[in-house]
Amino acid sequence: MTMRWLVAVAVLAGCHGEMNHGTLIALRAACADTEYWDGTACKPRGDAAAKVAAGKQALAKLDVDAAKLALDAADHGGPLDHDANVTLWEQRGIAAAYVNDERTASAAFDMLLALDPSHFLSYTLSPKATFVFEKVRNDLRVRGVPALDVTWPHGQRVGDPVPIDLEVIADPKQFLRRATVFVRTRGETGWRAADIALAGAADRHVVLPAVEAGKPVSLELYLRAYDDRGNEVLTWADASRPREIPLRYDPPTPWYKRAWFYAAVGSVVAASVGLTVYELTIAPPSTVSGNVSVR
Repeated sequence: MTMRWLVAVAVLAGCHGEMNHGTLIALRAACADTEYWDGTACKPRGDAAAKVAAGKQALAKLDVDAAKLALDAADHGGPLDHDANVTLWEQRGIAAAYVNDERTASAAFDMLLALDPSHFLSYTLSPKATFVFEKVRNDLRVRGVPALDVTWPHGQRVGDPVPIDLEVIADPKQFLRRATVFVRTRGETGWRAADIALAGAADRHVVLPAVEAGKPVSLELYLRAYDDRGNEVLTWADASRPREIPLRYDPPTPWYKRAWFYAAVGSVVAASVGLTVYELTIAPPSTVSGNVSVR
């Protein structure tokens, strides 16, 4: 066996040992703001947000009946983004409070605060609405609000898959059915997305594909969670202010400085020494010495 062949075998063995193994989640192109992901493709959101806007406009004119019709129609107009979903339940609560339906108003405000725990009603609204809202808000401090925790190990590197842990901290409304993690390398304009089921489990462990770069980079990400109808019900960071995972860059070790190379060289040297010893001590000589006499 020649030294060249030994080195080739060692190269293959070394490369195989450095390959990363594990289940990686598939990344797809993120849908546009006017679209939603239906599980197979990006689809138009529909007119649900327009119905919510129409209901809000009617309620501003104190036309409660028209407002309720528009707000109810929003249920059939397609999935809502988070802002439109918050507005829907806010306006439903206000409309119910205006007709003294405190039970319906309380349920609507309860959903509103589950979607946006820091939400406040305008001080210009009728006390009929603000009184019920504050009562629900005080009760919410005892029940808690939906929450997700997203974590990752420190010390992530360029070229390595990135593990992410999603944990459901609280889900009092039981509406956290699935989540989408949006990721991109800092400086990119487009987002990629990964879909993760949340229902039926308290936590999820996923691995994002490795980022290839020749310098340190950051991986940006944010998250949206959805109910069983596809409405956005929880946000974690956002596209304008994403969280960042720094990825350090370690220059690759030259092949001639790697351990497998020295092991291969050592094997070749050992084989060469053995061959030399054999040649000197064991192998039969190529010539035979002696005297020849002729009579």
